[in-house]
Amino acid sequence: MTSAPSRPTSLRQQLARRKPIEQLQSEAAVGVNGEPLRRSLGVWHLTMISVGATLGTGILVVLGTAVPLAGPAVWISFVVAGIAALLSALSYAEMAGAVPTSGSSYSYTYATMGEGIAWVCGWCLVLEYAVSVAAVAVGASEYVDETLRVFGLHLPTALSAPPGDGGVVNLPAAVLVLLATVVLIPGARESAWVNTVMVVVKIALLVFFVVVAFTAFQAQNFEPLAPMGAAGVTAAASRLFFSYIGFDAASTAGEEAKNPRRDLPRAIIGSIALITALYILVAIAAIGARSWTEFSSSEASLVRIVVDVTGQPLVALVFSIGAVVAIASVVLTVLYGQTRILLTMARDGLVPKVFGRVSRRTGTPIANTLIIGIAVTIVAALVPLGELADATSIGTLVAFALVNVSVIVLRRSQPDLERSYRVPLFPVVPVLGALSCVLLAVFLGATTWIAFGIWMVVGAVLYLAYGRRHSTLR
Repeated sequence: MTSAPSRPTSLRQQLARRKPIEQLQSEAAVGVNGEPLRRSLGVWHLTMISVGATLGTGILVVLGTAVPLAGPAVWISFVVAGIAALLSALSYAEMAGAVPTSGSSYSYTYATMGEGIAWVCGWCLVLEYAVSVAAVAVGASEYVDETLRVFGLHLPTALSAPPGDGGVVNLPAAVLVLLATVVLIPGARESAWVNTVMVVVKIALLVFFVVVAFTAFQAQNFEPLAPMGAAGVTAAASRLFFSYIGFDAASTAGEEAKNPRRDLPRAIIGSIALITALYILVAIAAIGARSWTEFSSSEASLVRIVVDVTGQPLVALVFSIGAVVAIASVVLTVLYGQTRILLTMARDGLVPKVFGRVSRRTGTPIANTLIIGIAVTIVAALVPLGELADATSIGTLVAFALVNVSVIVLRRSQPDLERSYRVPLFPVVPVLGALSCVLLAVFLGATTWIAFGIWMVVGAVLYLAYGRRHSTLR
């Protein structure tokens, strides 16, 4: 007697199907070809990954575009964005301690809300990571140009700006992404040490700027404090949220960490506190040294302030080189996070398996790294900064909101699950975290929302065409 054929899984059932946490953990640290990732990262490496992916972006690249929105109150915008990021960071810390995989928020939502929401989150992460790498690299070209000016040289616009900004190709941005791709291939530990050196350089650079800027501090530069009102402060905070996205890069290293349950929450919370404090301090120093009306002319606003205060071209040279190193650190660590997200999605069958293959020699996903590196290089070379920054912010805000919701769902569905860290004041903190993300997303422009809608439609088509049929959970 033959058994009746099983009924095919409906789309609704598949979208709602959750991946058991036990299965996520049993599959961790192995590629689709069975080759293992190497667990070589301690809490110091993880913290430096988080700081490296975050610190410097908003100050060195986006500050000049946020000041015209908020005026002297831009430091308050950093506080608002920092609070929203901290609320989400606390939720990330709990989820990273409970589900320590390289999938980050994608895996968290897969375990709590099902494959459909997981795909949405993963697709937002692709937008967040890949586009943010390109955005940061685009900002680096200004500092490369400042370095050349000391020697009386200048990058032609055709080679330093994308087509939308009057150029042909942003060559410095493209070269920076390619170099980061090459550094990532040998191994996580090797690239982590390179990143650590660059993080130390960027912290020293920002401390140096604060010391120099405070020598020219003028209190009257803060009057009027908020010329554009609360709407301007919130709009600037929405754009500056882009500069806080890096802390979640630490969670993508969950399968290469020696003790992820213990170290990931420490790295995430410690890094976001350090980053927020430095951002606010540098923003106050910058406004104190220069009138807010002068910030719209250059993305490399900090180096201009250093030159104006010191009058020394050599100082500008050192600062510009340090800024390029700082930006390179962001590119390196965020690109790392992108490759690990796609590795996890490939393991689940939602993207092609080529993204999930791990090299036996290096213990890293080489093909994945090369594909992403080349794709991001093209975006960095051809798309303007402002459009990239806003697109990154909306993808980040959606992913962060989903992580906050995941904490609430998992607390209720599996209250006895082992957690190395618990969000304080539950459920107030994750609820506020989700609401703050929604509020900041609302203040992003209509063009950004339209682009995001198109991105999600493309993602839905890709899921139906590939992910649904190849899902391992199905």
